[in-house]
Amino acid sequence: MPPAALPDFSARQLEAVLALVEYGSFVAAAARLRISQPALTRAVKRLETELGVRLFDRTTRRVQVTAAGREFAAVAERMLADLGITVQSVREVAQERRGLVVLSSVMSVAGAFLPRLIAAYRADRPGVEIHVRESVHGSVMEDVRSGVADFGLGYVDELPDFAVGTPLGRETFCVVTSARHKFANRRKLGLSDLADQPIVALPTDSRTRRTIDAAAAMAGVPLRQMVVVTQIATLLGLVAADVGVGIVPRGAVPAGRNLRAVPLEPRLVRRIGVIALREREPTPAAAGFLALLRREWPLQN
Repeated sequence: MPPAALPDFSARQLEAVLALVEYGSFVAAAARLRISQPALTRAVKRLETELGVRLFDRTTRRVQVTAAGREFAAVAERMLADLGITVQSVREVAQERRGLVVLSSVMSVAGAFLPRLIAAYRADRPGVEIHVRESVHGSVMEDVRSGVADFGLGYVDELPDFAVGTPLGRETFCVVTSARHKFANRRKLGLSDLADQPIVALPTDSRTRRTIDAAAAMAGVPLRQMVVVTQIATLLGLVAADVGVGIVPRGAVPAGRNLRAVPLEPRLVRRIGVIALREREPTPAAAGFLALLRREWPLQN
């Protein structure tokens, strides 16, 4: 059985009903709504015609609400209240005062640069909730493809057809050692210097690991990647404990923590930036975060 057609009426007509119920007079209700009495009369008549019921009994002295009118007035009050809440919510979302941003980021960016950017964003928009998904580049791409994330932060070279990349800067690799390591005070290191060193590495499915392995193969240097971890924070902790040295993006090495970042020569560089699903428009909250990201990104192109 097809559903009954919904009546076509406006918020102004609902306000007219409530005003008439409250004042019991077309003159008083029209004054309350700041419209003319004939305009109010026409609005109520159109609504009654649309509903197919009489909401008010008119006499020369006053207006009397019918039983149907009382029931409809209760519904109208709830509808206007809900509409007011919805309009306010939509405006808050559009003005970035409320909402949700889900971003997926490679670990070197998530730990190094995002905390400051998120703090700056939330200082102006405390009502916006932010979810950060940290993983390897392949997982970032899957989060973007599936729509789980509003956008990703990863490597923008050689993206698949479903994605579009906006470069933000370049990420340079370094050798990270403990402050006690024999390489800690070196001004630069080459891959050949690391040939006999135990290396703490990321898994083979990470873009960082694949970049390092490709560079080592090109240089003909066999690296001893003796300990494999899935998180850069764990890698840095093991390096600080002198388990081995690591090769990581420079931005991933925090100040202090008993670590030293030594430049890698020849330089190993990747472009990093925003990855988005092609033809997907960002939400207002995500667009605001992206604008801040492009303005405040600390790396130089």
